[in-house]
Amino acid sequence: MLESDLASQPAARSRARQASIVRRTSLGMTVGLLIQYGLGMVVNLYVTVPQQDQGRGFLAAIGRALGNGPVALGAHAALGLLLILGAISLVIRAAAARQRAAVWLSVAGLLGIVGAAASGAGFVNSGADGASLAMALLTGVALLCYVINTYLAGRVPGGGSRS
Repeated sequence: MLESDLASQPAARSRARQASIVRRTSLGMTVGLLIQYGLGMVVNLYVTVPQQDQGRGFLAAIGRALGNGPVALGAHAALGLLLILGAISLVIRAAAARQRAAVWLSVAGLLGIVGAAASGAGFVNSGADGASLAMALLTGVALLCYVINTYLAGRVPGGGSRS
């Protein structure tokens, strides 16, 4: 075996491990977004945003949802913040794995989640139905990005797929 082949084996294993992490994290984000989607439906159908929470701004809307809002609204906001952290982590992991498509999809997913959070805060702030629709649509965009990420990371040579 050539010396360069021996040197590249640990690097190839590291890339395969990173691809596997991207795949598992993308799958976790998919599950988290589906749970968030369900919580959003519960909030939309069964929770009335308190009148005093409207008109106070973005950060106040998030703070009030977490601290003083109905339980379902607080859980929805808390999971949304955790999903933002997970999305940031996934962008970093995809970059470390040097998977260009996964980086772009992860950035798009992160932007979708941040946009959904901003729309959600806008909904709490104004009660506008359009903000609720934007939140749902942007969550769907992020969900699609992570599903594609899960698929593509499984197809990378040595990316953790057993097929």
